[in-house]
Amino acid sequence: MVIDKIKRRDHTEEEKEYEKPDIPVGKWVKCDKCKEILYKDTVRENFSVCPNCGKHFRLSSRRRIAQIIDEGTFKEFDLNIDTVNPLKMEEYTKKIEALREKTGLDEAVKCGIGDIYGEKTVICVMDGNFLMGSMGSVVGEKITYSIEEAIRQKLPIIIFSVSGGARMQEGIMSLMQMAKTASALARLDEAGLLYISVLTDPTYGGVTASFATLGDIILAEPGAMIGFAGPRVIEQTIRQELPEGFQTAEFLLEHGFIDKVVERKDMKETLHKLLIMNK
Repeated sequence: MVIDKIKRRDHTEEEKEYEKPDIPVGKWVKCDKCKEILYKDTVRENFSVCPNCGKHFRLSSRRRIAQIIDEGTFKEFDLNIDTVNPLKMEEYTKKIEALREKTGLDEAVKCGIGDIYGEKTVICVMDGNFLMGSMGSVVGEKITYSIEEAIRQKLPIIIFSVSGGARMQEGIMSLMQMAKTASALARLDEAGLLYISVLTDPTYGGVTASFATLGDIILAEPGAMIGFAGPRVIEQTIRQELPEGFQTAEFLLEHGFIDKVVERKDMKETLHKLLIMNK
């Protein structure tokens, strides 16, 4: 048969090299909203926002602080507290250790003092790369300490939230952080100090039900999903179809739950103006 006489053509080394895609590994990212393939450096230069559709990618706490706080002014609180394991879950301890090695973080929030265009403020930034920003004992303690430090130094406080909620691996200990942080914020209010809460994607569960929604001013990033339970759980509970855009920052702004939706490129300037107005 003719087919038996057709020989497979072997490519030369030069041809093989030419056929390889000239795309550096790890240099591209796909936007999950518009599905566009984007060059990472372009996205990074655009405040980690998709230049095609405006999708706000999630930020690490380090990059968030670098975008908001004046260079060289951030001083992190050194509390020297460790994550607890009250339920004695072996896998939980291993996961915490692995995350610390992978992310370089000790927990799901970074807290400290820094300047925004010269205006000193206490700032807490949650990090979704660490157990989805879940609030355990250490997160609650660090945020409470930051609030108390704001009271001591008579400074405003800004908290950037990103969280799946209370950390279930710590059981009732994680739920206690809701009351703990709320109580500290009540003392901040009595002292007449400003608290600005910034909600980013996603902010859910016990974080939403405590300090995230107790701000004197509540801002949110475009498209951020904010709520207590997820839309699917709510639909299954009430057995009703939810309205379009339910739990997005824009929907919550329209219904009076937040004060303003602020694009990331404008966030530092907006925070600065609010700090100045409060002086």
